[in-house]
Amino acid sequence: MDAYKIFFFLLISCYTIAIVAAQDVTGFVNSIDPNFFKKRQNASHFRFYWQDIVGGDNATSFDIISSIPKYNGTSFFGLVKIIDNPLTLGPQLSSKLVGRAQGIYASTSTTELNFLMIMNFALFEGKYNGSTITILGRNVANNKVREMPIIGGSGVFRFAKGFAEASTYSFDPNTGDATIEYNVYVSHN
Repeated sequence: MDAYKIFFFLLISCYTIAIVAAQDVTGFVNSIDPNFFKKRQNASHFRFYWQDIVGGDNATSFDIISSIPKYNGTSFFGLVKIIDNPLTLGPQLSSKLVGRAQGIYASTSTTELNFLMIMNFALFEGKYNGSTITILGRNVANNKVREMPIIGGSGVFRFAKGFAEASTYSFDPNTGDATIEYNVYVSHN
């Protein structure tokens, strides 16, 4: 009989210790209602123009690291730029500003013009004002259409997923300025 009492006491003690250990006393992590993730999803398609201005007094793209001379001219391997590029409704720079692309891009290939894009599309229009869409992906600049994943966002775009398609609208080889059409397909709350 005493063995059963001891076993029962040990069983209750282990259960209590497990419950206490499972609770985080620091406040670092807590459980949430699983229905939080089951909200109705919306799907949106955005089209805007990414204006990469690399020269002049109004440049929006600056070298952080210049390309390594060995690869200069074919791939620009090693080039890293920081950007705060306008997102416009039309392809002209004077077109209505609907947001900004903020982040970095880096040339990551020694053999082709290929960029790692890490950027937020910070939008200004309507219910999307103050919300961001986050892009992280590979952009092979010589391809007609490049697809990059949407890995998240903020505001209206919390838990966002989807993809962005980029295609070159214009490129000026003398200045390096480029206008890229972005079609963004995003699923969001």
